[in-house]
Amino acid sequence: MDSTKIHQLFSRLQAVCPKPTTELRYQSSFELLVAVILSAQATDKKVNEATKSLFLAARTPQAMLDLGDAGLKTYIKTIGLYNAKAANILKTCALLLERHGGEVPGDRAALEALPGVGRKTANVMLNTAFGEPTIAVDTHIFRVANRTGLAPGKTVREVEEGLLAATPEEFKLDAHHWLILHGRYVCIARKPHCPECPIHDLCAYAQNSEVH
Repeated sequence: MDSTKIHQLFSRLQAVCPKPTTELRYQSSFELLVAVILSAQATDKKVNEATKSLFLAARTPQAMLDLGDAGLKTYIKTIGLYNAKAANILKTCALLLERHGGEVPGDRAALEALPGVGRKTANVMLNTAFGEPTIAVDTHIFRVANRTGLAPGKTVREVEEGLLAATPEEFKLDAHHWLILHGRYVCIARKPHCPECPIHDLCAYAQNSEVH
């Protein structure tokens, strides 16, 4: 996809959703971190259902540790992989207190050193909590980038680097959220809604499928 089409693509996604943000509910960077850890292989809706009660009971790393393993699991047992996620959250809380004064660090290396935090989670935190123009590639963004021809790649890292290189600076801060929302609600995995898509005439997949 050439630079003119890329600019048009993001302009249209911006017109549809001028101020995009995560659908995870949170009131602090710590709550966002916990929610993102819980969201791996789980829907934002499921996570929000669990954290609604969890964050009333524990809003800080110390309060989360005070719940203990069994206590934390009572709030998140409806979420997939909750045993491993509970262990990672509690280990992360301990490290936040030990290394960062209970605050979520705003640099990649420190974030990725936390249990349960990989590159994708770190990118979400850097973008959403700290306002950095990073792009966290999940299954939705991977699909959209490849289908449209915006930033094709065989691996998540290839797609991430392609998107960072292709996305105009003026759109880079919000690109992550626009692409996730587009993949979640329009460019879905099965039977994408091409006729209603605001960028179908720019999209390689739509053109190859003869959708107009």
